[in-house]
Amino acid sequence: QVQLVESGGGLVQPGGSLRLSCAGSGFSFSSYDMCWYRQAPGKERVLVAVITTAGDSTDYVDSVKGRFTISRDNVKNTVYLQMNSLKPEDTAVYYCNAARGAGAELIDYWGQGTQVTVSS
Repeated sequence: QVQLVESGGGLVQPGGSLRLSCAGSGFSFSSYDMCWYRQAPGKERVLVAVITTAGDSTDYVDSVKGRFTISRDNVKNTVYLQMNSLKPEDTAVYYCNAARGAGAELIDYWGQGTQVTVSS
């Protein structure tokens, strides 16, 4: 059974930091690109960060560049999102995604999400 379980969300003041974790099981974790998405209330889910299978390449949405860092540990089957200098506009449910292939051959899995709230 495939599982992606996120943790680490919570309430933080503006300027603070949080570290999200996502543990995968039931699939070949190291064979999948790993992504973090977020969905704010009333808005569409958007891609925040992606890391390739070996962890040698990452990319970020412009609004988080320089503040967020995605990393992975293929021994622990876990992907992380270090979030620094948090802003109220970072408030959202954050979802972990594992993806392999593209188009009709895409295989992907989703976690249940973890709430991040940035507020004073």
